[in-house]
Amino acid sequence: MSDIIHLLPDHIANQIAAGEVIQNAASVVKELMENAIDADAHNITVNIKEAGRTLIQIIDDGKGMSETDARMAFERHATSKITEAKDLFALHTFGFRGEALASIAAIAQVELRTRLRYSELGVKLSLSGSNLDNIEPDACPEGSIFSIKNLFYNVPARRRFLKTNETEFRNILREFERVALVNPHIAFTLRHNDSEVFNLPASGARNRIINIFGKKLNQKLLPVEVTNAIVNIEGYIGHTDTASKRNYLNFFFVNGRYMRHPYFHKAVMQAYEQLLPAGETPDYFIYMTLDPATIDVNIHPTKTEIKFENERPIWQILAAAVRETLGKANAAPSIDFDSDKIITIPVYNPDEQVRTPQIHVNHHYNPFEKPNRPTYTQQDWEQLYRGFEQDKTTEHSIENKLINETADETLFPDVAVSCFQYKNRYIITPLKSGLVLIDQHRAHVRILYEKYISNINARKSVSQKTLFPEIAELTAEEASALPEFADELQQLGFELSSLGGNCYSINGLPAGVEECNPVVLLKDIIADAIEHGDLDNGSKTDMLALALARTAAVKAGKQLTVEEMEAIVAGLFSLSSNNLTPDGKTILYILSDEELGKKFKN
Repeated sequence: MSDIIHLLPDHIANQIAAGEVIQNAASVVKELMENAIDADAHNITVNIKEAGRTLIQIIDDGKGMSETDARMAFERHATSKITEAKDLFALHTFGFRGEALASIAAIAQVELRTRLRYSELGVKLSLSGSNLDNIEPDACPEGSIFSIKNLFYNVPARRRFLKTNETEFRNILREFERVALVNPHIAFTLRHNDSEVFNLPASGARNRIINIFGKKLNQKLLPVEVTNAIVNIEGYIGHTDTASKRNYLNFFFVNGRYMRHPYFHKAVMQAYEQLLPAGETPDYFIYMTLDPATIDVNIHPTKTEIKFENERPIWQILAAAVRETLGKANAAPSIDFDSDKIITIPVYNPDEQVRTPQIHVNHHYNPFEKPNRPTYTQQDWEQLYRGFEQDKTTEHSIENKLINETADETLFPDVAVSCFQYKNRYIITPLKSGLVLIDQHRAHVRILYEKYISNINARKSVSQKTLFPEIAELTAEEASALPEFADELQQLGFELSSLGGNCYSINGLPAGVEECNPVVLLKDIIADAIEHGDLDNGSKTDMLALALARTAAVKAGKQLTVEEMEAIVAGLFSLSSNNLTPDGKTILYILSDEELGKKFKN
């Protein structure tokens, strides 16, 4: 009988282990940047080509490694930070040359050039698929240079599941930003395909945030600081007017490590309660420092989920700190006055003679004696009224003709449209067989969506030129996503021109969205595109049309005139599909005469 249980070869075991740690190019960037930080680097450069498919290079000026350490770093379970099990619960470092390197070497071709500080000569190692191909002396600079080439070259199934270059690079950007935000004392540079994306000098935390996400954020950041025996909390929260339903920036860091924590997020949101509209989220950058023995960072392979021993007390401390900051900001608003252009207000002096104003009145003026004043007879008034009624009848006959030609007559009023708005959200109008309740926002979304799709397919979108071009300052992530759907944006009616440095001039907008803020509109559409990830061309067009329709449509809570309500009703029932929004939400509900009769039946 043959043996069933057997040991896997090291190269296969390493590939399996790599699947837990190395999910994509962003995972490699994160691990190597953290290793460089633990190596006491002051400058870290990240070079990327083709979103990491062909090259991920991390250059640091850290302490470097000897030849022996360099070889050991690629062995499984090799590390410099723990010597016994209890060290796992008191971690002060990220990794320092080990652990993840074996996984990376298992699924890529790796070259390492490293030299210890104050050493005359370094060493160069070449590995592929966990195998050491070459090792030789090297005259490299102090520190380390990791070059990861052809990621997943020997695991084709994993390589096929990589997303588009744009999406993979956005993942790299997120990891780069997280590491850079929590290490402002280190200078970072990021290049993609030889183009510089970030050049971040060493600075304080606030300047690092501004250098990454833009100068406009500077005036909107409110400092948070509290220290006690359990936790030290520092950082910044956004002013209430920076909150949004998307594009918000939420970052928690614990002992220099980024983490996701829905429970602590609720603490921040509770502090903003009743200060923000429903569905909006504030920006925040929260840095926590506490005893490593009171947290467990090893409950998830990527270490982005952390377990806290004192979770409830920290929640209360965090919520109180955020409330205090918001209270101070609202109690003492900052108002700047321009004293150079101040108007001089005269001071009353009782010793000066004051002359009272004089009013001149023509006592002989009589407005009713004006000559050539027109007069109207009863016959004239009847003629004017008859013409008004004729115009009104013609208008309704055209509308009814359109309705009868394009809609199911059982689903539309049998007389001129009569509408009523309920709670500034729903439109109620009679049908031949009852009443219909319409969600005004969803109905308008459906109408605009169909219009945009039709225009894109016919390539006849109308662009409205802006009187003065608006400047949109995009984040690096937003700017990297924009080229993916630039053609579709142009077909929708956007006219954009690059100004460099992730800034774009908005020279034209789709017709009908003039009331929208152009910058917010563009950022909302980009956020939708990032959220949906990789899409084919047809799905991309649908997504963009829906995103634009959502932003441009009338909002719930807006009071509509009768004419506006009738236009929405007529537009909705002229569509072949009007029951659901493009993303499947109910637009209308029909209350039949039979149902009404049952409600009033004795």
